[in-house]
Amino acid sequence: MENDSLTGKIIGISFEVHDELGIGFVEKVYENSLKIALEQASFRVRQQVPIKVMFRGEAVGEYLADLVVNDEVIIELKAVKRLLPEHQAQLINYLKASRIDRGLLMNFGPSRLEVKRGDLSLG
Repeated sequence: MENDSLTGKIIGISFEVHDELGIGFVEKVYENSLKIALEQASFRVRQQVPIKVMFRGEAVGEYLADLVVNDEVIIELKAVKRLLPEHQAQLINYLKASRIDRGLLMNFGPSRLEVKRGDLSLG
């Protein structure tokens, strides 16, 4: 996924949002702003997308993906001091449940945007 053009463009736009807003807002402000910026760049963006978690053919839960871009990339946003391993695990579980292969975990909390990639196709 390192050479993935789509995620690269999303990350670039995310840095623009972070630079423009700065730090200190709640996650929802960054989520709404990133949605606007991505749509202005001609991406299809769905927000708070429900995804069912299945177990043995039965729905056992549901979560809401913060953003889904072009039905190809899930974006999970945070606004915390630093990302923790459980945040990365959350993204991977969202990818598994959605059957979308690529995801981005973004933390708008620090003075510099923190980005982690998730990719189920790697293994």
